[in-house]
Formats: sequence, C-alpha cells, structure tokens
Amino acid sequence: MAGTTEFSADFVAPLSPDELEETNAYWQACNYLAAGMIYLRANPLLRKSLKPEHIKHRLLGHWGSDPGQSLIWIHLNRLIKKYDLNVMYIAGPGHGAPATLANCYLEGYYSEIYPDKSRDEAGLLKFFQQFSFPGGIGSHCTPETPGSIHEGGELGYSISHAYGAAFDNPDLIVAVAVGDGEAESGPLATSWHSNKFLNPIRDGAVLPVLHLNGYKIANPTVLARIPHDELEALLIGYGHKPYFVEGDEPSAMHQQMASTLERCILEIRSIQQHARATGLAARPRWPMIVLRSPKGWTGPKFVDGHKVEGSWRAHQVPVSDPATNQKHLSLVEEWLRSYKPEELFDGDGRLIAELQELAPSGPRRISANPHANGGRLRKELDLPDFRDYAVEVKAPGAADALPTDVLAHFLAEVMRRNMSSFRVFGPDETASNRLTAIYAASKKTWLAEFKPEDADGGELDVSGRVMEMLSEHTLEGWFEGYALTGRHGLFSSYEAFIHIIDSMFNQHAKWLEKSKKELDWRAPVPSINILITSLVWRQDHNGFTHQDPGFLDVVTNKSPDVGRIYLPPDANCLLSVTDHCLRSRDYVNVIVADKQEHLQYLNMEDAITHCTKGIGIWDWASSDNGEDPDVVMACAGDIPTMESLAAVAILREHFPDLKIRFVNVVDLFRLMPETEHPHGLSDPDFDSLFTTDQPIIFNFHGYASLIHKLSYRRKNHDNMHVRGYKEKGSINTPLELAILNQIDRFNLAIDVIDRVPRLRSVGAHVKEWLKGQIIASVNYAHAEGIDKEEIRNWKWPG
Repeated sequence: MAGTTEFSADFVAPLSPDELEETNAYWQACNYLAAGMIYLRANPLLRKSLKPEHIKHRLLGHWGSDPGQSLIWIHLNRLIKKYDLNVMYIAGPGHGAPATLANCYLEGYYSEIYPDKSRDEAGLLKFFQQFSFPGGIGSHCTPETPGSIHEGGELGYSISHAYGAAFDNPDLIVAVAVGDGEAESGPLATSWHSNKFLNPIRDGAVLPVLHLNGYKIANPTVLARIPHDELEALLIGYGHKPYFVEGDEPSAMHQQMASTLERCILEIRSIQQHARATGLAARPRWPMIVLRSPKGWTGPKFVDGHKVEGSWRAHQVPVSDPATNQKHLSLVEEWLRSYKPEELFDGDGRLIAELQELAPSGPRRISANPHANGGRLRKELDLPDFRDYAVEVKAPGAADALPTDVLAHFLAEVMRRNMSSFRVFGPDETASNRLTAIYAASKKTWLAEFKPEDADGGELDVSGRVMEMLSEHTLEGWFEGYALTGRHGLFSSYEAFIHIIDSMFNQHAKWLEKSKKELDWRAPVPSINILITSLVWRQDHNGFTHQDPGFLDVVTNKSPDVGRIYLPPDANCLLSVTDHCLRSRDYVNVIVADKQEHLQYLNMEDAITHCTKGIGIWDWASSDNGEDPDVVMACAGDIPTMESLAAVAILREHFPDLKIRFVNVVDLFRLMPETEHPHGLSDPDFDSLFTTDQPIIFNFHGYASLIHKLSYRRKNHDNMHVRGYKEKGSINTPLELAILNQIDRFNLAIDVIDRVPRLRSVGAHVKEWLKGQIIASVNYAHAEGIDKEEIRNWKWPG
C-alpha cells in the first residue's frame, strides 16, 4: 500500500535465493564499473595490486546517485524479461551517467555501437579511460550514450522528457529517475502535473522514481528532509500513488524494489487495460516510487574520519587523491575489490555468462530501445499542399490578412492527417495567437476535472492533441521528448516569454549538434518548430514587459547547422516557411510572425521563390531598374517591412529620380556568408544585392546589434545602418512604438536623406515635414488612443 516503508507480515519475497544472489552480483558489477570509470586508467579488473600509475591524473565524475540508479535499472530488466516490456530509462540526476554507461556496457549494446569498447579486458580499459577524459565522453548522459534522450547537464527536464516520449506510444513505459536535487528546480516542480495530460488509451506510461539520497553537491535536499507524511501528501497531491522503498541493506532493498516495481508495472498495465477495454480515458492515479538509499551507497563509509556514504561528500569523487596518498590508494582498492570483480568477470574480462542472462536481449535492452534513437522510428508527416491555403494577392500591399489565422487552417489539416504523430504545444495561448482553427481538427488535451461550462468554448477533450499548460518549461520538455522519439510538432508562444526556455533551447541545440555532426549511429529526428507571435511591435496594452525580441539573439549563438530563424513578411510566406520547417530534421526552427492583421505582399508562387532564396529584391518596391542604387532599403520582420515600404513610398513621392533597391530577408542566417543554403543555391548574392559602396538602411524586427553580428564579414558592412528595437516604449500605438524606436517610416526616410549625399541639401524641406509628421502622429496617439486612419489603413500606392 502507499506509504509502505517496511515489509508487511504477509510479504512474500519475489526473488528466490539464487535470483537474489545473481541480482546482487549484477548490481555489484554495475557499481564496480561506475567506480572504475571514475578512477582507473589501467588495471581495469584489478588483476594486479592497485598502484598510483593505475589512477587517472584528474578524477572527474559523480558517484553519489549511481548505485541507486543501477538498482532501478536491473530490476526493470527482470520485469522486461518477465512481461516482455518495452521500457525506456531517463536518468534525471545531472551527472549520473556512470550508472547508465555501466548498464549499457554490461548489456552489450555499447560494444555494438562502439566496437573498440569490446566486452573483454582491453575493451573495458578503453571504456574506463574515455570517461571524463580529453577526447572521450562527458560525465552525464550525452548523445554518445546509447539508450539516452536526456543529457541531464541542466536539471529539471527529466519528467517532461519522459512524458513527451510516452505520448502516442501506447506500449512504452518510461521509467525516470528523478534526482532529489533536481526535484528542487522549477521546471521539475511543474512537470509533476504532466499526469493530467496522459491518456491511458493512446499513450504509454511514465513511472517516476524519486531518488532520495539526501544531498546535492554540498547541501541536503529539501524533499529528503521533510517528514515522511508530508512528502507522501505532496506526491499524492500531485496526483500520484507513491510507493516507498527505503533502506541500505542490499538484500532487503533488492526484495523491496523487486516487489514494489512489479506492483507498479502491474498497476500500470491494469490501468491501461481497463481504459482500453472500456474506452474510458478518465485520469487514473498513476503509481510512482520513492527510493530512499544512501548517497554513494556501497562506497567508502568514512574518509579521514569524515562521513562519506550517506553524505554530500559522496556526491562526486569520494576519495580525491589516491594517486598521491598511499592510505587513500589502499582505501580505493579495498572499495573496488569489495565488489569482487574476479567473480563477476571471466578470464577474458567478460561478464560471466549467468549474469549476462539477467539482461534482456535485442531491442528489449533498455540501452538498445529504438525509441531512444527516435530517428529510426520517424515517419514523414503526411502534409497537405500548403498552396491550397494561400491568400489571394492581386496586388502587393493592397489587402490585409491575419497570418497566424491563415496558418491555423493549414495546421488543422496537418493534425487531421497525422493523428498519432503530430501535436501542437502552447502555454494557454493557442487562441490568443489566432490559431483557434486548429481546434476543428483536435481540441486541447485534458484529463483533469471537467465542468459544465467547459462545453461552451472550453475546447477540452480527453483525446485532444493540442497541449496547453502554463509552463513553457514543461511544454518544451514534452516537445523535445516527443521529437527525440521520432514524432513531430509545433510550439507557439508569446515572443517576450519564449525566453523562459532559453537554456532548454541551448541544451537541445547542443544535443542536436553533437548527434548530427559526430554520431552516425543516431538517426535524424524531427525538428523542434517554435512559432513566436504576440510580437514586440504590437503590444498596444501589455506594454514594456511584453516587448523583448531577444530570443533571436540566443538562437544565433548556435550554429546555423542546428538553429534557423525565419521572419516571413506575410501569410503566404508564413505558409511556405512552416511547410519547410515541418519537413526538416535535426533543427530548431524559429518562426517569427505576428498575430495581428498585416498587409499581404506576395502571391503564393512569388512567396515560395522568395522563401526558397531566403533573401531577395522586391522589384515592385524598387526604383533602381537594375542600375546601381542610391540606397538599399532592407528589412526583416512584418512591421519593419511595412514601415520600410511606407518610407520608400514617401521617398519616391518626394524624390522621383531616387534609385532605391528594396530587399527583404526571410531566413536570417542567410546574412552569414558561410551559411550553407538548404536548397543548394550558391551564396544568396548578398554582396550584389547590397552593392559595394552605397548606404544600406536595414530595418529589423529585433535588436540592431544582431544584424551586425551576422553580417560583419559582408562587403559594405561599414555602410550598413541598422534600426531595431531599442527598449523604448510602454503602452503605445503601433506607430508610436515604432517612432520611439526609430524604425518608423518617417525616421527611415530622414535617415535616407541624411545618408544619400545628393539629398542632404535638397531634402531639407522634406526632413522638416517628416519631423512634423512624427510630432503630429505622437500627439494624435496620445489624444485619441489610436493611430491616424491614414496610418492604420495605409496601402502600397503601386
């Protein structure tokens, strides 16, 4: 029963004496490997007495959580074999890779992926030597680790990744070890609520194991130091049914874990079978385990009189100087020999045959589970022809449309055609971002309480595929887990608050870059597609707090091989870009598109060509007639595009002979000269588009410095003058906000007059008129609370 901390009177030990002995021996082998990879650079099986030269010069790694994690893994193995289970394992403790690596190696899959790490003494030595070593592998579950979709380099995402993997995988069980230090993080705290979104009919199951070993790097953990009843109440309050496995005596702990884990698996199967037989997907109380075992279990209990096992001192390297301290060298040798490696490995250095039999075989091995290399299971989306959703554009800049509403109808059909492999994610903003049409295909996933009023526009459904929860962390974690196991999706969010996942983006981008460039055995996975809307330039009432386009700066810190940024200027370009992103693999694609009405410029054929190039001249807005221009007007983003076009119209009216070249940028990384074009085109002729000696006025959606960062090695960069967001504004009309940041039509026209030599004298009167327009526009906005009608309804005069 929930809350059990000791054997009840009718407890029957599930493991026979022989099974217990073999299980414990396998666990000892795991622990030996985990410790060995931290310490040993030679003498991997202690065939000789341990000497200083056998110890690594730098001892790096984390021991503390490894024995507990291996306990979970090996007991999962028993049940995988008994019930033919499909199980993934996620290691939440940040640097707890030694346990995962040890189990991968003992299962044999590691040697299949990396043949030089063979299952013999020579291979084991290389396996030890590579760990936390230059040219080797890191101390967390990096992409090089088979069976992993979760690095854990940053804490907090293990549960959300696990649920993302379980969605739409009905036969998959994802066991996730949650570190008790990790459990203190904000993302982890919100992710417990994922159980309200798991449908027992169509989805798999997640089995969290909260691993209470009591300490972080140098402090106790909160959940390990609160009363048992309080912890149990907390977990019950999160909607789980907690079972407790507690102790430090190995034999008793093996029996407890074997019994408790089997009970949890059978409960999961019972929940799923009932839901699938009845068709009722009501939210169950899913089981979970609280595993309380000592930090650094089975390691040195004391070092120099200081408590180590069961203390923060066991978190990393329990004995730090054995190569220079003979007493400590003897202590490490005694510790390693306590696992009796001579009994665990045969003369060739292989795990003895009877222990090898304890692991599952083939793809049932946790390390070889195909879902952990999700690109192997990936199926292409069945996409409708996005051209069918085109906005009719009879003339450029003559009519308005809602870009994201247009996109939503396309996404609805994508959903209909891919009802087991495509989901849309968003933090309570799907409707706000004008994506409501998606609900016609599938509503919002909801397995918590329903109320009668929900039927009136609530758009809730236990079978919904739109994932909404007011936690960007959890949503991004779900999406990453979903994509890394081979499925597809799109995540929409307000621009200012997508920053919440900055570091998650960083972690995922690093995972993709390592996988894509260095690991041939990892198959390409579907891209993470992020639609940013509710943009900085249309915060008419939200104000300054909702104005921040800086996520683009974060993305450009990463290689264009894994991250791309698209700023489609209208609805047809948005459709073309989104179709491209949904088809792509191994990227994080960021699409910036406003949810408000905007002028439409390109028919579908022209939009496809423009987006394919990524950057191009708009002839209809240019007046250079193929000659050397007096000025290049460039822009990226919807509001900057409109304001730039309006500036061009003003300039052409007042200076009919002015030669203007108008350039629009869709793919922001095309500004970088070294960026490889995805369609095989040559360098996008940036230098010829922007000429070699004339001024370039670049009107940009985000911070101006970003354009300089991307284009600093381009010709004529010294003549490029970028306007962008300057952290100016609060509650403003769209034009007023543009004026405050000097991306508006009037300031742009003034800039051209100032920078084109022949206009500096003849343009004085026009400059004065433009300054008057700025003053009048701001005064009108403050008096009427709206922009002038000629501004609101401006159209391209062509």
